[in-house]
Amino acid sequence: MTDPVVSTAWLAARLGDPDLRIVDATLPLVGQPGHGRDSYAVGHIPGAVFFDINAIADTTTDLPHMLPTAGAFSHAAGALGLTPDATIVVYDAHGIYSAPRVWWTLRIMGYPNVFVLDGGLKAWRAEGRAIETEEPAPVAANVISKVDPALVADRHDVTKVLADGAAQVVDARSSARFRGEAPEPRASLRSGHMPGALNVPFNEVVAADGTLKPVTELQAVFAHVDLNRPIITTCGSGVTAAVLALALARLGRPDVAIYDGSWTEWGGHPDTVVVTGA
Repeated sequence: MTDPVVSTAWLAARLGDPDLRIVDATLPLVGQPGHGRDSYAVGHIPGAVFFDINAIADTTTDLPHMLPTAGAFSHAAGALGLTPDATIVVYDAHGIYSAPRVWWTLRIMGYPNVFVLDGGLKAWRAEGRAIETEEPAPVAANVISKVDPALVADRHDVTKVLADGAAQVVDARSSARFRGEAPEPRASLRSGHMPGALNVPFNEVVAADGTLKPVTELQAVFAHVDLNRPIITTCGSGVTAAVLALALARLGRPDVAIYDGSWTEWGGHPDTVVVTGA
């Protein structure tokens, strides 16, 4: 399987498979109250465990849900029964929003068989498929992880590639935020974008029904991006940047890196350059 997403029918046919793990990665939309676990508690796909993006993260920084250390991830993944030899399907309640962040996290930690449920819980519910409220008790496992540095970028990496052109930086925020015409939802952040960055709003790669757009439509969305050159995606806090990474994986680019700190770091750092306009 080369496509990074699987259909609801594919997943439904494999429920109960001993080699399958299902992960609910719901995160509220920016500005939306509550917690992802609220949605999970109301109802989730049978057997799904909840991956708390905000808790399984680097707790030594003020930046939101930054990538955890390999050790911290190994402990959390082991407690959830997520072993690298399993086939893992990640979903969220919105369609495709926060699930790609966990898809990326698992891949960066050495998990080769990770997929996102196309359309997420939204599609699963719309089709009248089974839902449960009982939280499963996963069998804990000993997990040893190692971060793949090729799939993550920091502020220094992004500063360098913007200066030397070694990679393209593609921003998943809305066009209005990118141009600096709309305020950032997080207080104290400057408005605008990184000099030289390209803009592909994440909602442009997701269809109205919450599924990932097909290849031909994605090619049109990324027409101004050179798919033969290195790419780093960014967004507000590293979540929707992963949606772009998922779409690019469908286009044959599973090697795309994500700027983990994204605009929360860049827009709030005193030494970074911010520009406005197109």
